[in-house]
Amino acid sequence: MEVVCLDLEGVLVPEIWIKLADHTGIDELRATTRDVSDYDELMRFRLNVLDREGLGLAAIQRVVTGMAPLEGAAGFLASLRERYQVIILSDTFYEFARPLMRQLGWPTLFCHGLSVGPDGGILDYQLRLVDHKRKTVAALRELNFRTVAAGDSYNDTSMLAEADGGILFRPPASVVAEFPEFAVATEHHDLRQGINAVLGG
Repeated sequence: MEVVCLDLEGVLVPEIWIKLADHTGIDELRATTRDVSDYDELMRFRLNVLDREGLGLAAIQRVVTGMAPLEGAAGFLASLRERYQVIILSDTFYEFARPLMRQLGWPTLFCHGLSVGPDGGILDYQLRLVDHKRKTVAALRELNFRTVAAGDSYNDTSMLAEADGGILFRPPASVVAEFPEFAVATEHHDLRQGINAVLGG
């Protein structure tokens, strides 16, 4: 049995924080895991900006509700699920992702959670598990699943290395330069071919 593990943002949907930056005009929110490799550092920075600007969960959810998957992503995912088990491993939050999961046909999503105050302000975040993407892939392999992982950012590279095959999807040049061992795909069709090449589909 084979399992494909996909990152969410940058692979299936646009970057939520960049969309929030576009909507609010706060350029500081454009920083993502494509730019900052330390996730806790990035999230502490984001939470400070949200607090300073008075942006709560409702404001972010309004932005996400207006988003759509990347062109071709829903069809790619549906086709992939006809042949393989698929798990989305993301560093987003359940409180953000629901509208996008609906548009993608409710795939399985493993991600993190938020602590929200009575006024709707985001107080903190709770990791599912430190390095949860890699550890999930490792657990699947211990269960004798063959695995392929695909993502676009620094926070995906450990799961790509853990999988039987790892593929970068539309990554920034800095990630490609730092991790030349991974295949690179720029279109969902190419990503599907790369997955099939590893898993024999």
